[in-house]
Amino acid sequence: MMQRWTYIRVAVGLVLMLGVSPAMAASNKESIDKLATKYHEFRQFNGTVLVVGEKGIILKKAYGLANFEWQISATPDTKFRIASITKQFTSMVIMQLVAEGKVGLDDSLSKLLPDYRQDTGSRVTLTHLLNHTSGIPSFTNHPDFVAKASRNPFPAAELIKQLASGDLEFEPGTKYAYNNSGYYLLGAIIERVTGKPYAQVVQERIFDPVGMKNSGYDVSATVLPKRASGYVSTPDGLRNAPYINMDAPFAAGGLYSTVEDLYLWDRALHGDTLLPPALKQRMFTPGLQGYAFGWEVQSAKLDDGKTEVALQSHRGGVEGFSTIISRSPETKEAVIILSNVRGSNVQGLASGIWSLLRGVKPQAPRRSISEAVMTALAKGPITEAIATYRTLKAQKPDEYKFNPGELNRLGYQLMKEGRLADAVEIFKLNVEMYPTDGNVHDSLGEAYLARGDKALAAESYRRSLEFDPKNADAVRILKEIEQPSAKSP
Repeated sequence: MMQRWTYIRVAVGLVLMLGVSPAMAASNKESIDKLATKYHEFRQFNGTVLVVGEKGIILKKAYGLANFEWQISATPDTKFRIASITKQFTSMVIMQLVAEGKVGLDDSLSKLLPDYRQDTGSRVTLTHLLNHTSGIPSFTNHPDFVAKASRNPFPAAELIKQLASGDLEFEPGTKYAYNNSGYYLLGAIIERVTGKPYAQVVQERIFDPVGMKNSGYDVSATVLPKRASGYVSTPDGLRNAPYINMDAPFAAGGLYSTVEDLYLWDRALHGDTLLPPALKQRMFTPGLQGYAFGWEVQSAKLDDGKTEVALQSHRGGVEGFSTIISRSPETKEAVIILSNVRGSNVQGLASGIWSLLRGVKPQAPRRSISEAVMTALAKGPITEAIATYRTLKAQKPDEYKFNPGELNRLGYQLMKEGRLADAVEIFKLNVEMYPTDGNVHDSLGEAYLARGDKALAAESYRRSLEFDPKNADAVRILKEIEQPSAKSP
């Protein structure tokens, strides 16, 4: 299946810190610049980077274009949609309201939003919404989201009622499940408690005090200077990103900013002007699976597979944009990367930069295998394209990205172009390469269904459920496929 508003965590841990000499800082700047340049050259990144060392900013630079059609270069003050990085601003406002005694972390959703369904809302607390343990289904996964709310104006009350009020998937507080509904509801709570629009509240409580003059709520109709155009990386090159009504992401992903403004945000978080120390500590205290309030606080290794680094991080993705912010509260270092290409490998670049900051050799970026296969497909039949994949995998495994997502996006690209037979063959190859990945079986089932092969589609969806029993889409589609036979005499 295709994924929407994906979120991938960047993890964290502790290391012994040493002083950084001017010569080392200069070396780091050059090395980081070379790494980012290589990512850009391999079409794995396009956008802006800001890296902060213990002594201050090491690198602030733009790579590539803010608008490809007009060939307008990006600059450090180019404005990007920051997607799910928005969540940390939402959590900050909520914690400010907690500090003012206007809401409590143990308050129920029913108390905070009385119109929300009582049977589930009475069991969900503000804390559950903040750390993704509410059990409320994410509205961006709802089958009606794209058709009803992603492009067209959709009143918040109706979106909550129709798309963010489903039956709980688990008892609140018992599990972690990344969830855009929770932060959408937090935005609604902010508006109800303050009596002001979410955008105005964030502006008054955070952007203005911090001096973030190039940040705000993204409104498509506004003529916004230096706004980056959004694109999506496909196997046959860049395309304009699909339009999205930014009222849909709302408090879960609706803000824009620059690397320079996010640097000011990072600096403000090292002080106590926005939030009392005790509540700031609570905001950064990790819950289940290392998620705090709008931040990841968890341990992971750098590119050598053993060195660890202590960070508070979050990644974002929305139509046309990929983003990441990661910061060390101990050393005051930070890495901020904003890209106007959905599909950019911002996480890989961030990991490489942190590796360089720790004296670890970073992993080199890899070219897209889906692009190589698509190029071969443009010159010959699908059999030759698949042969190209097998040859490159055998002979150049370290030069290309080989993962289920690469073939998946190629398959969906072919489906969009109406090349269903070729898409089926690509998805079949993906199943062969990754036989225990439930999602690749799901994608093959989708291609079979689009081609009208219901029996083969049902078989693929059943296989998907073997490896991913929580695949609700597969369950739903299987019921639809098998319904006619169930009614037969």
